[in-house]
Amino acid sequence: MASQPSENPQSIYNFTVKDAKGNEVSLSDYKGKVLLIINVASKCGMTNSNYTELNQLYDKYKDQGLQILGFPCNQFGDEEPGSNSEILEFVCTRFNSQFPIFHKIEVNGENAAPLYKFLKLGKWGIFGDDIQWNFAKFLVDKDGQVVGRYYPTTSPLSMEYDIRKLLGFA
Repeated sequence: MASQPSENPQSIYNFTVKDAKGNEVSLSDYKGKVLLIINVASKCGMTNSNYTELNQLYDKYKDQGLQILGFPCNQFGDEEPGSNSEILEFVCTRFNSQFPIFHKIEVNGENAAPLYKFLKLGKWGIFGDDIQWNFAKFLVDKDGQVVGRYYPTTSPLSMEYDIRKLLGFA
């Protein structure tokens, strides 16, 4: 679950979310980092390729300021049915992922997490503002502003140029 800021949020830093273990995490903890925020799923046909490539990006750029934030979501084809602890175990065991995994959320509809409502405000897909499927990706700059939205089918490695640019390498 994520909490809605009391005022109109100016950046993602105005949000507090729960991690997969139930701890409150202020996204302001990530100030000054480039963020890649993704709705993840364990049983999707894109799971293996996305986690593999996300791990490659994270390993390559974590020390230069990239942080990846995974938000499990079961709204698409019932492809993330497990509990938070089962999801965390899957991600850590099967993929040895080191980036944070958060509490399972909804990304669309009336019960969409406030963070996702904010993320969808500025970068529209071809189907309006709704997330189309698992592994939709949002790129957030060091100031907490959404600067890119990528389709679920977009390979994480194909985003490397945009990530490098935000990190100051391109």
